[in-house]
Amino acid sequence: MKLLIINNLSSGYQEGAIYDFIRSFSKDSDEIILRCTDGTTDLRMLMQDAQSFDAIVVSGGDGSLATASYFLANTGIPIVPFPAGTANLLCSNLALPNEPHALAEIVRAGKTLDFDIAEIRAGGQIFGFNLMAGAGYDATIMKQAVPAKPLLGQVAYFTAAATNIIPQVAHFKLTLDNQVIESDGVGVLLINHSKIQFDIPLAHDTNPRDGMLDVAILKTETAFGLLPALGAALLDRNGEFPGRSSHIEVHRSQRVLVESDPVLAIEFDGEPLNCTTPLEARILPGAARFIVSPEALRLYEQ
Repeated sequence: MKLLIINNLSSGYQEGAIYDFIRSFSKDSDEIILRCTDGTTDLRMLMQDAQSFDAIVVSGGDGSLATASYFLANTGIPIVPFPAGTANLLCSNLALPNEPHALAEIVRAGKTLDFDIAEIRAGGQIFGFNLMAGAGYDATIMKQAVPAKPLLGQVAYFTAAATNIIPQVAHFKLTLDNQVIESDGVGVLLINHSKIQFDIPLAHDTNPRDGMLDVAILKTETAFGLLPALGAALLDRNGEFPGRSSHIEVHRSQRVLVESDPVLAIEFDGEPLNCTTPLEARILPGAARFIVSPEALRLYEQ
């Protein structure tokens, strides 16, 4: 088997688990190419010959995986998400193990599924994301968590949330396909995969293979207003599928235009952007092919 491994040296805790994966995976006649970046070299430059490999292993965080997935969109080249970031939410949503030896066995089995990804346009720039993008409250949390992530890991997100209990309230105008909705709130989330930290689903019926985005408006004026929705999400993790309270209003759409007054910060897959609303997004059905676990096959295969 011929693998290309893209290793983001600056992701997560830099513990080097990718080298354990290489040792565990390697067998007679395999060819494994390792290419590294610390952020100086554009990750996409390391994948220019991706079509000559059986699979691309991306060792990094969710931001690295978003960049790789969008670059390889609609090529049919299998991607292996390797959990080397802080939260590794895509790996969690795809039910992939954190242990390198177990992941090596899954890659060797080579089972794949195609998943939707989304494209976002803002500030004259274009990005792709696997999980979710947002404007407002979540973008503020992501930006403030960045300095503390190397020390606190996932706790950095909760620390940032705790220091932003009264976020900016804005008036949103959302164009969802051909429907226009206006509402006040602290943020808008565009959701493809719904599970966040600790397997908490933000929406209980999100399907990352249905060609649709879930668009969630956070209608509360304080962070405390989201607590009932968080409680419902915790119950949802146990399969009870409760509603998300009146503070989260969810719509579905293939294309989204988000406008806000005042303008708000934007993030995608945990990566803060240096631009503000308005933003446009559209779903790219089945554009990313991932190597998946047997559990993911049971969850998503239809």
